[in-house]
Amino acid sequence: MPPPTDPEGPKGEPEYRVYRSRKPLFGRGERAGADALAKLRKDPRAPGSEPPKGPRREISGRRIAKWVATFVACWIALSVVAFLISAQIQQGKVGDQTNELLGGGGYPLWSANTILVLGSDQRTKGTREPGAQTASGRADSIMLLRVGGGANGRMSIARDTVVDIPGHGRDKINAAFAYGGSALATQTVENFTGLDVNHVVLVSFENFPALIDAMGGVTYRGGCVVSRINGGFKNGGYTLRLRAGKTHIDGKQALALARTRKNLCNPRENDLTRARRQQKVISSMKQRLLSPFAFVRLPMIAWAAPQSLRSDMSGPTLLGLFAALAVAGSPQTQVLGSDSGTVPDDVKQRAVRRFLAG
Repeated sequence: MPPPTDPEGPKGEPEYRVYRSRKPLFGRGERAGADALAKLRKDPRAPGSEPPKGPRREISGRRIAKWVATFVACWIALSVVAFLISAQIQQGKVGDQTNELLGGGGYPLWSANTILVLGSDQRTKGTREPGAQTASGRADSIMLLRVGGGANGRMSIARDTVVDIPGHGRDKINAAFAYGGSALATQTVENFTGLDVNHVVLVSFENFPALIDAMGGVTYRGGCVVSRINGGFKNGGYTLRLRAGKTHIDGKQALALARTRKNLCNPRENDLTRARRQQKVISSMKQRLLSPFAFVRLPMIAWAAPQSLRSDMSGPTLLGLFAALAVAGSPQTQVLGSDSGTVPDDVKQRAVRRFLAG
């Protein structure tokens, strides 16, 4: 028979006690322990642990091309938005009478349109330039553009050409703008040429230099030019000096070049020479717009272009006009006029046919 068991245990053996630890405040100890354990286990979901590294993607030519294409698209989109906002500000500043005379032609990018471009010779008060106007101003330049739908024509009308001005009899064609603004100038040009004008663009000589400067200047090729605009520097005006050949010019030089009447470097030049020079300036602007230098400045150019003119066209229509001009080639320079100021009908008709065929 076994001996009875002592409830207090065998004598001489140590006594064991169980202690319960207090639960840490906010469970911080448990989380810290769990985090440390997770790190040891390399659990990617654990806080503070580094995510697993996948295979590194190599930079390929295809990826670079994609990045470049994205940047180009965003840059062009920004430029389009700037152009549309700027054009919307300038829309409708040609007058209601002019708007009533215009219409038709369709969208300029794919439909042929005849555009009348007018530049006023209005100057600031105190000018000493011979023949300059300080009030309403005469049309300093008159140019017709035929663009859109594959059309590509350009014809300047000499400002001293004598024509019939409705309500004012026989006079120089540039006086129509002084008598009745762009509305009468449009009506006079239509009667003289037999063409239907679809849109009118008034060039602002005040803002024109800003557009050239936004392009970073333009390159002009031509003969020697020395002229004094508004009396030259000595009288508070501007003196232009260009050597023969190729010259890079800024906005003030381009404006003075377009306005030059008397070239001291070549006194034999006449108003027809001046009209051809204006067309050269426009061709230089177009070449600059299609160069890589212009792309860097594209948003600035897009904002400045509508600010340098007034037109009946809305922003999208004006954008279509500029796009049509960009994709068209450089047409042959054509000036309608004569030294006597009178243009025979057969000469005028041939010039108009060449213009429409362009």
